[in-house]
Amino acid sequence: MAGALAAGADPTRLTQVIDQFDDSVADRPVVHGLETGGAPHAAEADVQRAGDSGEVVIADVPGGVVRLEPVRLGDRVAVVEVFVPSSALQPGAAGRWLTLIAIAVGLVVVSVIVVDRLAARAVASARGLVQAALAVGDGDLEVRIEPSGPRELAEAGYAFNRMADRLVTSRTDERELVADLSHRLRTPLTVLRLDADALDSDDTSVGSFSEAELDRRRTIRRIRQAIVTLEGEIDVLINTTRKTVSQEAAPGMCDVSEVVRDRMVFWAALAGDQNRPHRISGAQLRIPVPVPRAELAAALDAVLGNVFRYTPQGTAFEVAVSRRDGYIAVRVDDAGPGIANPDRALRRGASDRGSTGLGLDIARRVALQANGSVSIDRARLGGASVVMLLADPEAVPRQVSRFGLVGRLARERDGKGRRQARTGGSET
Repeated sequence: MAGALAAGADPTRLTQVIDQFDDSVADRPVVHGLETGGAPHAAEADVQRAGDSGEVVIADVPGGVVRLEPVRLGDRVAVVEVFVPSSALQPGAAGRWLTLIAIAVGLVVVSVIVVDRLAARAVASARGLVQAALAVGDGDLEVRIEPSGPRELAEAGYAFNRMADRLVTSRTDERELVADLSHRLRTPLTVLRLDADALDSDDTSVGSFSEAELDRRRTIRRIRQAIVTLEGEIDVLINTTRKTVSQEAAPGMCDVSEVVRDRMVFWAALAGDQNRPHRISGAQLRIPVPVPRAELAAALDAVLGNVFRYTPQGTAFEVAVSRRDGYIAVRVDDAGPGIANPDRALRRGASDRGSTGLGLDIARRVALQANGSVSIDRARLGGASVVMLLADPEAVPRQVSRFGLVGRLARERDGKGRRQARTGGSET
């Protein structure tokens, strides 16, 4: 239309051009300023604005929009109007709306699934943390959780695991402290026992005594009975506490020579008070054993305590450490009356002298913890010889001999060995 006007086409020619216009796209164009027919849709103000400005004007009108394009014809301006209905402006709008709705629904469904999964992880993490906390509250300090879920819950899981580790360490330390205190009480209690045994007789059944003498003898009896009871309680406390600690804590290592030298500092002083000759052999070099230091010290004190308790004052004893055939032997010999029934003495809770019978059991349990054993035989000093065999962690694997100390241990493991006792008297 603009080209035809610029070429100076007359109204008849313009009408022919307009008649060829595709009505499926827009209404019949109108040329303002020329008689070409048609029904205008644009307001006069919009037409005037397009003619004055010389620029294309697009204006909204009822039912659609109009495009007003000015064309200069000499000294005047004609304005070509083309009306485009709203239906032509938005082809396929319904389909686009359906697509947008489908996308929105899909996003909502995906969001719900994602949120559900995230919430499920968070709930599972929180539930696991609650269950672990309840288990710790019930006394199970071995429970741990796998931190997962949101960052905050994962951090809470790591914090829980650290707390449980600290609780385990704290409880183990407390039980070690109880066992150590009990172990420290044993040695002065042995001195009390020996002093009580040195007192006068507490027998009131034979003879005639004054009231004061009866009271004195009864007091001596109560003291001795209280010491026996206290020794039994301390033995039980040491035994049960050490057993719990050994089950919870990983096996430790210690230097058997250092433990022997350290404990003999106390027992040597007590031996001097009782005029007991004593000696230490083989404890000069460092010899590691797979036993915690406190455990080995308790076992050694139990065996030495029996020597002081059940042999007369002045009886000699010896502590020796040796290393051979993949085992470390800690031997305590004495020159006392010996042990009448070694098998019974090694059974837990058995005693020929009225004690708790836990002394040698403590030594046996420590030896078993180190893959060893405890045996009783005749000592070269004439009395009993208690030998604790402990596995040597530094030994090179080799064929086990069926003879000697190690052979005896092997026969015991096979169930074919039998301890031989050739001594008299009793010792537990």
